[in-house]
Amino acid sequence: MTDDGMMSILTELKRIADALERQAKPVAAAPDWTQADCFIWNPGQLALASVARVNRVDMSLIRGVDHVKTILFENTTRFADGLPANNVLLWGARGMGKSSLVKAVHAAINHAGGKPLKLVEVHREDISSLPELMEILKGAPFQVILFCDDLSFDNDDTSYKSLKAALDGGVEGRPDNVVFYATSNRRHLLPRNMIENEQSTAINPSEAVEEKVSLSDRFGLWLGFHKCSQDDYLAMIDGYAAYFGLDMASDALHHAALEWATTRGSRSGRVAWQFIQDIGGRLGKRLVTPQA
Repeated sequence: MTDDGMMSILTELKRIADALERQAKPVAAAPDWTQADCFIWNPGQLALASVARVNRVDMSLIRGVDHVKTILFENTTRFADGLPANNVLLWGARGMGKSSLVKAVHAAINHAGGKPLKLVEVHREDISSLPELMEILKGAPFQVILFCDDLSFDNDDTSYKSLKAALDGGVEGRPDNVVFYATSNRRHLLPRNMIENEQSTAINPSEAVEEKVSLSDRFGLWLGFHKCSQDDYLAMIDGYAAYFGLDMASDALHHAALEWATTRGSRSGRVAWQFIQDIGGRLGKRLVTPQA
């Protein structure tokens, strides 16, 4: 074979090798758990990105959900101590502090001392990559809360099967150092018409429904959040005003808060926070939330 022929073959082999390397999945990077207490899963890089400043509020500011707050705190405390704990689904009314509570409980437990508890957020669209993420988390030297905010599935979405396996399925099961917390507006995570469609078209309707509903059954705790009363709403307003030192008469504050809720057509923790931001701006007061 001539030198030119050999060079041509080598060039072609290098081109093929480069193409295969571009198509190959990246190697999972070992995370530096000392960088932060919170991380975001990046499935494209198979890596965890640390979050230096977490968007959260103090647990004392989350009002109107005292019962579920206590349950979540106790479950998380047991998990942080290495004791058995349940996966948790926080479901119900919008804006009532479901995701805020998860982040606030995590911060409160870490603030109390002891071995740091890590929080890893996985976005809804990345649920199908949970097997790769679990492989990384099971080797972590810390207890890890795996958190997905606003979790739900559409009619043609089959990624819920990856979630079912990650929660407690498979041969290995869920790692002892990982617990899964999710928030959703839906109790069963799947739209009602999806369940009904499965029931009407399946050979065995009851089995089809069981397949869909069994996803929620993987969560040992279901914590319901419901629309708040006027008293709860005003208690949230008072709590925020005291916390941030907003100098405004109580009667005037309540009147303005109720008017704000009327224009929004609802009362919730989110509406209360939006009102407080507006009042803080009017009073020229910066709303600085301490970071744990």
